Amino acid sequence: MNIVYLGSGEFGVPCLDALKASHHEIALVVTQPPQPAGRGRKCCPMPVGHWAESHAKPSIETDNVNAADVSKRIAAVRPDILVVIAFGQKIGPELLALPPHGAINVHASLLPKYRGAAPINWAIIRGEKETGVSIITVADRMDAGDILAQRGTQIGVHETAGELHDRLARVAPPLLLETLDRIEEGTATYTKQDEFLASKAPKLKKADGELDFRLPAYVVADKVRGFWPWPGASSHYLSTRTGKTVRVTLALADVIWGPTPASAVPGTFDEDLNVACGDGKLGIRKIKPAGSGLMEFKDFINGWHVQPGDRFVEAES
Repeated sequence: MNIVYLGSGEFGVPCLDALKASHHEIALVVTQPPQPAGRGRKCCPMPVGHWAESHAKPSIETDNVNAADVSKRIAAVRPDILVVIAFGQKIGPELLALPPHGAINVHASLLPKYRGAAPINWAIIRGEKETGVSIITVADRMDAGDILAQRGTQIGVHETAGELHDRLARVAPPLLLETLDRIEEGTATYTKQDEFLASKAPKLKKADGELDFRLPAYVVADKVRGFWPWPGASSHYLSTRTGKTVRVTLALADVIWGPTPASAVPGTFDEDLNVACGDGKLGIRKIKPAGSGLMEFKDFINGWHVQPGDRFVEAES
């Protein structure tokens, strides 16, 4: 089939590789314009834009896919179907009606669970044991289209959002190709989503990563994994010896099961240098102090001379 691909993020790049190697034809790639990135906020091409340039595929960079000139460019290549992955724009009804097979979307959750911009993060944050990839039709409401295919996978006990993102990106390509072949053959099945089971996965903000150690340890540990690498589960470490603080981001932590003394103050290090929570304790495994790279917690202990009674505190307003 003749395909117009609409996407921006890294998640869809393995699918682009698979489409290029298949009997289908990528007639046009549509992506977002370059965005500021890194400390210098230098504008860099989106991953999909970089892919299109590297593989000499015709492409459009636009912040309004429904603009008349963009629609005209898409119509000119006579697409059989639109493939949408991590695009970041809503596609209007006129564009959706253009190809004979409409538009399909690859989404990183087992829909109807976790509709929205951050399904991978929220699946981990909410303590899910399983997630997966869904391929659906593009509908007027976000991620509410008919399901054409799904493939589930277990979430690792210590798997971070970044690691799960990369793994699901590798799960998606064969499922996408199978689905396109069934659409082409006329054998695809379209299943309505159960609205009663729908849940949301809204876009994350930097402030979402601020940790509250009054929560149970297992909740904090899930947030640590679900927020890594962005926005990062963060707090401020306070040394009782020096009175100095440093902003830190926790990248991996274990739940330490067992009774917690009633006198334990949430956020405080105990004699084993585990952190008291509202229920249970947190054993930090990896940490990133501001201005430094990611390190094992033992290296942070040695560098900052962490001792019992030190604690995590909220930033001063």
